[in-house]
Amino acid sequence: MNILIVSPHMDDEVLGMGATIAKHVHVGHEVYVCFIAHRVYTRKYDIDKNQREVQHALDAKKILGYKESEFFNLNDERLDVAIQDIVIPLEKYVEKVKPDIVYSNFYGDNHQDHRAVFQAVRIAIRPSASVTPAKWLLYETPSSTDQSPPIVEGAFMPNYYVNVDNYLDTKLRAYHCYETEKRDYPHPRSEEALRILAKKRGVEIGFKYTEAFMIMRDRWV
Repeated sequence: MNILIVSPHMDDEVLGMGATIAKHVHVGHEVYVCFIAHRVYTRKYDIDKNQREVQHALDAKKILGYKESEFFNLNDERLDVAIQDIVIPLEKYVEKVKPDIVYSNFYGDNHQDHRAVFQAVRIAIRPSASVTPAKWLLYETPSSTDQSPPIVEGAFMPNYYVNVDNYLDTKLRAYHCYETEKRDYPHPRSEEALRILAKKRGVEIGFKYTEAFMIMRDRWV
């Protein structure tokens, strides 16, 4: 199967579902990751720092073992200004990859870029589109999904779990590639917090470690 992961920023793919990516690769699926935004620092774009982040993403790719990275290089922290700017390249990439499954970030994330990416994905893979996947799932992003205020649309309610007992360590090795994005515990983007989240999700479904998702579409083909 062809698997497409839509990642708003470089690191969201690992934080949200790095272990599941490694599992897809292990069972022989072709996995593609498209990164929507570049990186800004204190509201400013620095090409050298951004290239460092790109290299971090490529280093993580080597560890996870997936097929292809695509960088849209759109404006970080301003994706919500024009969702069409995401939709146009995303539709083209979907047509290229022809994914059987698409993963994207949760719609209620606290980050405005994440919410914009969700809106773009729902347009790009709508049922009437020229290419539409059989399955579409949402992942949770530590430090974004968990930071949403206590309102209904901010509630991540998983209904699909992936057993990642054998893949969590691979995720954590990929996480360490993102040197500038790592934080110390108890920050949600710390190694310990990522392991705790995987344990918590595992407890919910009866495994040691899992990554959790919300199903948006699941069509038998």
